[in-house]
Amino acid sequence: MTATHSQPADTTKQAWAGGLTIFAGIMLMLVGVLGICRGIMGIAKDDIFVTTRNYIFQFDLTGWGWVHLVLGVVAVIVSVGLLQTATWARVGGVVIAGLVIIANFLSLPYYPLWSVVLIAISGFVIWALCVVRKDESDWF
Repeated sequence: MTATHSQPADTTKQAWAGGLTIFAGIMLMLVGVLGICRGIMGIAKDDIFVTTRNYIFQFDLTGWGWVHLVLGVVAVIVSVGLLQTATWARVGGVVIAGLVIIANFLSLPYYPLWSVVLIAISGFVIWALCVVRKDESDWF
């Protein structure tokens, strides 16, 4: 008589995957809310930002405000999808976090500390979304 043994589901990996997805969703929501605030600041009153004359990438600060506002709104929408473990949201989260990194790099001289913080948080979001495999993220 032979017994068949089934492998028990690795709940530790599923817990880590679920935790990383929630982490990425919350961090992306934080990036989105901060981007919305930064966008509103740039649109309403662009004189709170430091202006530099010798920076290669010179843009209108009101235009940058709109860029950050739109990226922030999209990031909040994608983060809601991440909290619901949607596959489109994982792909969208990586894309939006990458665009946030690029936008904050280009606006680095206008608000350096804020830009570096958002670049770091967005990097963690990309890492968290990329280390979770699809079969591990369906933990609910």
